[in-house]
Amino acid sequence: MRPENYLRVRVAAAAMAMIGLAGPVAAEPAHGIAMYGAPALPPDFVSLPYVNPDAPRGGRIVLGEAGGFDSLNPFILKGTAPWGLRSLGYETLMGRSWDEPFTLYGLLAESVETGPDRGWVEFTLREAARFSDGSPVTVEDVLWSFETLGRQGHPRYRGAWDKVATAEATGPRTVRFTFSSPDRELPLILGLRPVLKKAQWEGRDFAASGLEPPVGSGPYVIADYEPGRFMVLHKDPDWWGRDLPLNRGQHNFDEIRYEFFGDGDVLFEAFRGGAIDVFRETSAVKWAESYDFPAVASGEIVKSEIAHRRPTGMVGLVMNTRSPVFADWRVRDALLHAFNFERVSEVLTGGTAPRITSYYANSELAMRPGLAEGRVRELLAPFADDLLPGAIEGYALPVADGRPSNRQNLRAAFARLDAAGWRVDDAGVLRNADGAPLSFEILLRQGATEAQKIVDIFVEELKRLGVAVRVTAVDSAQYTERTDAYDFDMTFYTIALSLSPGNEQRLYWGAEGVTRPGTRNLMGMASPAAEAMIDALLTAETREDFVAATRALDRVLTTGRYVIPIWYAPTALIAHRATLRYPETLPIYGDWIGFLPDIWWSEKR
Repeated sequence: MRPENYLRVRVAAAAMAMIGLAGPVAAEPAHGIAMYGAPALPPDFVSLPYVNPDAPRGGRIVLGEAGGFDSLNPFILKGTAPWGLRSLGYETLMGRSWDEPFTLYGLLAESVETGPDRGWVEFTLREAARFSDGSPVTVEDVLWSFETLGRQGHPRYRGAWDKVATAEATGPRTVRFTFSSPDRELPLILGLRPVLKKAQWEGRDFAASGLEPPVGSGPYVIADYEPGRFMVLHKDPDWWGRDLPLNRGQHNFDEIRYEFFGDGDVLFEAFRGGAIDVFRETSAVKWAESYDFPAVASGEIVKSEIAHRRPTGMVGLVMNTRSPVFADWRVRDALLHAFNFERVSEVLTGGTAPRITSYYANSELAMRPGLAEGRVRELLAPFADDLLPGAIEGYALPVADGRPSNRQNLRAAFARLDAAGWRVDDAGVLRNADGAPLSFEILLRQGATEAQKIVDIFVEELKRLGVAVRVTAVDSAQYTERTDAYDFDMTFYTIALSLSPGNEQRLYWGAEGVTRPGTRNLMGMASPAAEAMIDALLTAETREDFVAATRALDRVLTTGRYVIPIWYAPTALIAHRATLRYPETLPIYGDWIGFLPDIWWSEKR
């Protein structure tokens, strides 16, 4: 990076002078920070409450992934990098406890300090913090990493960086960020930014995809790999952070191997054949019927069910409103009616899996049935004229009788389409006033077998409406390229949501994502109401206001009719070798980031 584009750094003396002019600031360094209230764990905590601090270390675990990879840089938009690399090879200033909605404790940083209104945050680095090559983690590395990620990294890093007014070294091991707008979450967001080694990238293009991994400070380093085939991580024998209380009981394996397969069916057969050690099952029917092979009967493989208390998130078929066919909400609503969830669920899950009813279902953050009331109604009221039906008065997904005919809902679908100007001609084809047929493409990732089965049933329903659909399955690289560029009409969509939504909501639903590539706003929504609800949850000073803002956002999203939801699993279904163990006490997030393989261990020696 050229010097003139380098960090917005102010000298410490100038920064302290500015602080002095503003009057005294009551703040002091702390071992952790929570979005609301105080961290649950004291400064002298021994380990996280959901780990086994005495877990055996050593052994090996082999994990399977459907798809492939063509990059080892997980921090940029270009290329596809193995998912596990980001969390296992790199560290952040602070680490998350997955037993609290959103609380961080010191990792690379030994302490964090904020002003009373969180208008700034200061981190103090641990003197012992080291990269995998033995070099110290410095303030300069932090400043370079944050700006480089914010300017050249994946779009998920840009929103927070745009709110940083100044970034400055205030001491040999301290770094301060001052914010340009109110946002109580920003200190936590910056605490979770990965720190990379600046010297590795001198004179090089950080945004260019490649197979040289960035140097990190995390517990694992890459030992071997073959693009698209496998990746082997070895525990760094000199990992600086192994004895931190935050890490006690975590990262117990000496080796983690990822094997990549063409699709989910092949991946399952590899598990049956003993090539991999763990398989996450998403089908309740398969869980009940397909695990009768010898390794299960002998006890070599065990079936574990991991409960959680997190929101459902959204899983289903997303409609891209950038495509003219889905710009009209009535067409989207018609397809929601045409989708016979009850039949699809009966065929694929035995009717046992509960449906996702909103983005934050299964949590206190979910929209409540019926009329919006109290603070939720106050937040939505200024946008009443622009909100879609149901946002204020109440909304529920269409329910079918489960029969293939789905007649009642199809009648409602035809009515919506008729109101939108689509009518069936003599040949049974839906056409608009210009004679153009209603047709679109459903884009799928090769190997997504469950998604393919869902789509196959849905396409039959759409034929009865007179809709022409083509289904296209592409490899992982093409799928990522097309979805990053929003080059699709409809595709299968999965977005996980936490108990503490914040700045990432702009990446998911913000209007910038309509044109900016690589966001999670696959539906292309541009909603002033959603933007206002995000502002409200980011600036909420009480838990009550935060919950109300999230419930209001949930109403805007759900009644936007952007996604045809399917089901969620209240428990994760994991089949694994009996020698692999996990703690009896589960975090509230369950099988989530930081669970497998992070807090598991092997009894085999």
